Amino acid sequence: MFQTVFFVILLIATLPSFAMGGGESLPLSDRVRAAISRALPTLEAGSKGSADKRQCFTCHSQALPVFALFEAKRQGFDVDNENLTRQLQHTYDHLKRGLANYQLGKGQGGDVLTAGYALWTLDEGNWPADDVSEAVSNYLLNTQTELRHWRHRGSRPPTSGSDFTATYVALRALHYFGSEERQEQIAQRKQKVAEWLSSAPATETEDLVFKLSSLNYVGSSDAKAVRDAADALLFLQHEDGGWGQKADMSSDAYATGSTLSAILRDGHIPSNNVAIQEGIEYLLTNQMADGTWHVVTRASPVQDYFESNFPHGKDQFISISATAWSALALLQTL
Repeated sequence: MFQTVFFVILLIATLPSFAMGGGESLPLSDRVRAAISRALPTLEAGSKGSADKRQCFTCHSQALPVFALFEAKRQGFDVDNENLTRQLQHTYDHLKRGLANYQLGKGQGGDVLTAGYALWTLDEGNWPADDVSEAVSNYLLNTQTELRHWRHRGSRPPTSGSDFTATYVALRALHYFGSEERQEQIAQRKQKVAEWLSSAPATETEDLVFKLSSLNYVGSSDAKAVRDAADALLFLQHEDGGWGQKADMSSDAYATGSTLSAILRDGHIPSNNVAIQEGIEYLLTNQMADGTWHVVTRASPVQDYFESNFPHGKDQFISISATAWSALALLQTL
């Protein structure tokens, strides 16, 4: 009898962790990979659907899914390369239609956010610089020069409305697409932004995310400034492991995914940090069966509603953004 019991105990102890029950028993890296694999087809479907129904480039249905899909491709996940090429072309074509206005310093609808996010999208796909990217980067360099930063005049939180987001996407665009002959002027704007970042109050999670990320593009060698910006985000973590869009809002996948992505990429905090692990667990626990993360919108619509093949109805644009940020954050832990 003793030998039989001992054998059963030994057998159980040597079983792989996934044999013991549900997905929670899988090794964390396997759970992360499974979550990413479930999310990628939804991002592809949403980006395809948006490109099918709208000529315009969007941050939520082109930029953010493209960021996640390219990172997944770099890490060996299966992605639809034809769709990625199409999304880049869709983005480029949108900018090209506005070329004359960019050359006149007028920009397109969406102003700084559209220009900055679109160039970020093209950069992710190693799109070559040309007269279009030069016109768009020159527009960013020469617009709002009365400020020490950039701002977006619209207000569709959380993505639209933060001066920190507008500033980051403009800085990043100038870093990758600014022409050689403009480098001195670019350096002068970066110095002004650095001064602004040192004192500008960041009130929402989106502000803090892009304040941290902007420090990398202003030539900041102040490790304390980076650590302080990362700590400010860590301080806002909720007991459930997630982050809310505002201090008084419940955790959601948009705020949690974007925060984790910024902390991992720009805050130089390792993925085995306890706060990071708790954030990862929040995302894994709250992913839906269809592979998406659902976030309820708090933005007032300015465009006609349309179905983009991404779930969640009128919450689909914030939800595809949340799903992209969440997938990116999980990818960065690998």
